[in-house]
Amino acid sequence: MSPHAFNNEGPIEYTNGFVVEPAAPRVPGFGTLAVHAGQEPDQVTGAVIPPLSLSTTFAQSAAGVHKGFDYSRSGNPTRNAFEVAVAALEGGKYGLAFASGSNTTATVLNLVQSGGHIVSVNDTYGGTFRYFTKVASNNGVGVTFVDLYDPENLRTAIQPNTKLVWIETPTNPTLRLVDIARIAEIAHSYDQNILLVVDNTFMSPYFQQPLSLGADIVVHSVTKYINGHSDVVMGVAVTSDDAIHDRLRFLQNSIGGVPSAFDCFLANRGLKTLHLRMKAHESNATAIARYLESHPKVAEVIYPGLPSHRQHELARRQQKGFGGMLSFRLRNGDLEASNTFLASLKIFALAESLGGVESLAELPAVMTHASLTPEAREALGVTDSLIRMSVGVEEVEDLIDDIEQALNAAVKL
Repeated sequence: MSPHAFNNEGPIEYTNGFVVEPAAPRVPGFGTLAVHAGQEPDQVTGAVIPPLSLSTTFAQSAAGVHKGFDYSRSGNPTRNAFEVAVAALEGGKYGLAFASGSNTTATVLNLVQSGGHIVSVNDTYGGTFRYFTKVASNNGVGVTFVDLYDPENLRTAIQPNTKLVWIETPTNPTLRLVDIARIAEIAHSYDQNILLVVDNTFMSPYFQQPLSLGADIVVHSVTKYINGHSDVVMGVAVTSDDAIHDRLRFLQNSIGGVPSAFDCFLANRGLKTLHLRMKAHESNATAIARYLESHPKVAEVIYPGLPSHRQHELARRQQKGFGGMLSFRLRNGDLEASNTFLASLKIFALAESLGGVESLAELPAVMTHASLTPEAREALGVTDSLIRMSVGVEEVEDLIDDIEQALNAAVKL
């Protein structure tokens, strides 16, 4: 985006000698950044959509002299454009794209050397839990999981070798919130340079910007809301710290877990409508959460946008909205009832993942969180009756009708 697209460069002097000082520079809104950040028209053809660069290598005018690109693992014009766009939406300086959200996690964890220690919120995505306990631990990195409903609990988990704190908020699938600003304050009060990483996948940059609340790194599974169309597997990390960026860029190139240029092109196309999609996701999810909360066949609804959510006020304070994810428990439900409910849905697809334009429903206990031990699932409330829904952008009346007939099939009062 041109730096002068929204303001004048200096005072304007008219022919009659009258001088007008320009107004304060206008900060582009989220939707404007989503459409234009990193999207300068092509200098050769004038194409308003930057071309897709599939080339793996780039011609050099002399040995070691190139135009900013030499090999696509190290840098690619299409990937760079996407990285710039995501960074702008998160309010960060640097974006780094990876082949998946899990690869993003693995690369960020390489900031912690063997012998180091991390603290993670206990209610974390099953794949993250698996990586921390089955991979990072084998590489000599210790991990402590802690309930961060009370941020002060973080102090009990920090050790002399703690290098990184990892949180999700809202968490997956029980939608517990973590006070980002308070956790950042506590982590940064220690003298051992503890980094705070926030997985912002559930909220997207539209509803939450952790860097502005003190986080050092924000990560996303781009597969979800950022891409938004369930046709790309990808991840991204965003930071404003020069040293962190330099190290992550080195790791991105050295480990090599980069996305294809085509996936970056698709994700960037999805990103342009993020602000429109998130409004629709939230509107539908809010209506469905209210419907479920009043339903006699539902025991509990978990959605930060409901006043009944025990951290509703925190959600109102640190988020700009409540998102499209919700969970609920069937009344008198068990595994059989949950399976009947899910099998009876006609519009909601029974599938893992989330954040696409289509509505999805899943059973975390045997799907996304099956890698947790039974004891861990019980402690977190990931029971056989807990259904997680990713509410899409279909007509909300159709979605509610679909849920109603499935509830009637699954729950007998």
